[in-house]
Amino acid sequence: MAIDDKTRTELEAAVFRRLVQHLRSRTDVQNIDLMNLAGFCRNCLSNWLKEEADAKGAAMSKDDSREAVYGMPYETWKASFQEKASPEQLATMKKAESGH
Repeated sequence: MAIDDKTRTELEAAVFRRLVQHLRSRTDVQNIDLMNLAGFCRNCLSNWLKEEADAKGAAMSKDDSREAVYGMPYETWKASFQEKASPEQLATMKKAESGH
């Protein structure tokens, strides 16, 4: 399939927005589970967003990027939805050594 760069960018942006919306709706899915299964989490997405903003010279703080992904301040999300990681989850994360 051949598509122009503008259309590709628009499609990629739409997919990103859908992914973020999906993750916002699945507060039952913990970041540690995402990291253990996929090697990335909501924080990774927010870090990547900030890195891209920095590369473009756009003003975005870490708090701004996290709120863009979480849909609320990160501390609010943690207090509302983050569960304590189990010993098994922590062991899996340590074994994977994904850099998180």
